[in-house]
Amino acid sequence: MTFIPKCFWLPIFLIFLSLSCTKKIEEIRKIQLNDHWKFQINGQWMTASVPGTIHTDLLKNKLIEDPFWETNEDSLQWIEKENWTYRRNFTLDKKSLNYQNITLVFEGLDTYAAVFLNGQKILRADNMFRSWKTDIKTFLKEGENQLEVKFRSPIIENKEKVINYAYQLPSGNETVDIKVSPFTRKAAHQFGWDWGPRFVGCGIWRPVYIEAWNDARINFVHTQIKLLDQKRAEVNIEAEVQVSKPQRYTLAINEQTQEYDLKEGRQVLKMTYAIANPILWWPNGLGDAHLYDLEIKLLQKGQLLDKNQQKVGLRTIELINEADSIGTSFYFKVNGVPVFMKGANYIPQDIFTGNFNKEKYKNLLQKVQSANMNMLRVWGGGIYENDLFYDLCDEYGILVWQDFMFAGSLYPETPSFLENIKKEVQQNIIRLRNHPCLALWCGNNEIEVAWNNWGWQKQYGYSSEDSIAIWHNYLNIFEKIIPEQVKELDNNRAYVPTSPLSNWGTPENFNHSSMHYWGVWHGREPIENYKTNIGRFMVEYGFQSFPNMETINSFAADSSLYLDSETMKRRQKSYIGNGLINNHVKKWYGQATSFDDFVEKNQRLQAEALKMAIKSHRRHKPHCMGTLFWQLNDCWPGISWSVLDYYGREKLAMNVVKKYYQPLIAVAEEIQDSLAVFIVSDLQKKSTVQLELSIKTREGAQIWHFSKVYNLQKNSVLPAAKWSLRKILNKYPRQAVKVEVQLQSNGQEIFKDDIHLVPQ
Repeated sequence: MTFIPKCFWLPIFLIFLSLSCTKKIEEIRKIQLNDHWKFQINGQWMTASVPGTIHTDLLKNKLIEDPFWETNEDSLQWIEKENWTYRRNFTLDKKSLNYQNITLVFEGLDTYAAVFLNGQKILRADNMFRSWKTDIKTFLKEGENQLEVKFRSPIIENKEKVINYAYQLPSGNETVDIKVSPFTRKAAHQFGWDWGPRFVGCGIWRPVYIEAWNDARINFVHTQIKLLDQKRAEVNIEAEVQVSKPQRYTLAINEQTQEYDLKEGRQVLKMTYAIANPILWWPNGLGDAHLYDLEIKLLQKGQLLDKNQQKVGLRTIELINEADSIGTSFYFKVNGVPVFMKGANYIPQDIFTGNFNKEKYKNLLQKVQSANMNMLRVWGGGIYENDLFYDLCDEYGILVWQDFMFAGSLYPETPSFLENIKKEVQQNIIRLRNHPCLALWCGNNEIEVAWNNWGWQKQYGYSSEDSIAIWHNYLNIFEKIIPEQVKELDNNRAYVPTSPLSNWGTPENFNHSSMHYWGVWHGREPIENYKTNIGRFMVEYGFQSFPNMETINSFAADSSLYLDSETMKRRQKSYIGNGLINNHVKKWYGQATSFDDFVEKNQRLQAEALKMAIKSHRRHKPHCMGTLFWQLNDCWPGISWSVLDYYGREKLAMNVVKKYYQPLIAVAEEIQDSLAVFIVSDLQKKSTVQLELSIKTREGAQIWHFSKVYNLQKNSVLPAAKWSLRKILNKYPRQAVKVEVQLQSNGQEIFKDDIHLVPQ
């Protein structure tokens, strides 16, 4: 046997000891818990979907009938008064349990929930709009674990609060006796609105998972543009990291790295990332929505601990809301350029918000892009949308006006409620602020205009002391709590406390700031008033229509296909809806000969209303610098102001939107017995077009023609020409002719429209 001296063994032993004592550096581990859930009903456990809601779980298990069929909404109101329990088991191995930190994450719980792990309560949730995280390492065991979520009815949770509160609070469109929505941080439209049903449910409506990590992790990343010119861009990057083991760490952004000696706890690491010859991000229609990919990595001794993916769009955006020669301006500058905003108001795509469908999101936003829109307003009575929505808006160049989730209500002033909404606001600012599509934060929808104009003080019998207290709380929420968080967490974006900033009640108000114009509809004004009532930025306006017959047949039996059927009356949620539509249809197109004919005429009427409004808004640039019609989409198959129904089917008005949101259009209209033509360009460069204008009989015979080439300035409106109608019509009555207007560029048709001088 060969003899090996002791002095040789010692170094080998020390090397082995060193290797055996070196802990392997583990990357953060994410364990999804979206599958294998069940919910309890009548003592039985039934299959559940996560993300999901109680209504859809009941439907999938055939425990209720289709909520959208006929008047089933009425018979399903019992669901909101029940408590519901969800449960699942999951298995963890010893390796998973060896992580230093193990966190359970619920991205969304709707709304009042107590969460139990292996029989121990680990968290209580009370806000649909917040995510919830808690450390669970001490509650876990090797092998099988049980996770249980007990939901309490919002009605039960808040009934006593409503009854015992000092005064009644207005609450959106609730029509029940006990109105709990002001006390409930939950999507307001689920309590009912004038275009949607009341389905107050619960559920695990966003993903749930476990995060296991050791020495450190990235909590979130904040990107801000520090410098942007033609030669160079600098992006400030702040990464908040959570450290459980103090030592030296490396932060890497793509190829750039920097080392930090970190203490235990939360710390913010700052780096600047430079981009040479930057490519700008532009809204749809003005250029490419170019995005840069950034990968932010946290490393220790060269080994990956955690990473964060970011897409950065290099652009600047400003809201110009200030006194001018007209009154008060309201418009956006993108990359230093004033941009006319063309878009719509967006509501949740499903009343059951857990029904998350990636393809439906993508299809809808592709339609938005192809319709030449450059802005959507995420309305404040729904939800802060899923990440995919904002990712697609980034990709397609669709700017987002983001309301905070407050609409048509007043809210309690209790410290716990105010602290709850503060945390809600913080979380959602942090989640959304990196998106280049995000243009504006808005505090609420229509609360200020309601307080000043809707007669709440008289309706609810408020004393002067009540009114002072209520208004003080309003100011505290929307001019202190929320804007303070915006300033601290996203100080480069504009904030407005409410929309609109100006009410449509007086002519002077159309010269000031943002406007919701509801004279046509709620004010029962004629549709023609869209031609003259034009604000500085039209945030809301519109006209209702029924969806296509294919959609109507999906919720109504043949026996219900008439306007006064119980189904059609219950499907209409506006207090003046079907009657007002019918009156306008008769005025414009005569009595409908059948229900199908009524639906077709109604859709033509909606299209005419939007056409009239959009043409007027665009030709009055720069007095008006934005037009966002109400509304883009639906949350159920119903009667509403939408141009896309619940199934994504286009109403006739969608063609109007596509046509009149094009970057170059000609607007021909009658003004004081004259025919005037305006050429509108949203292009950011000069252009040359040829205008062709003809008047023809209904049979197609041309009785008058005009042709001329025009040189257009960028981003402009050109009053092209004006003629006396009496002279150019000669002996022909208005109802016997139509006007054809066309724009050509380099011999190619780029815009064409037919205009009738009287309703057809």
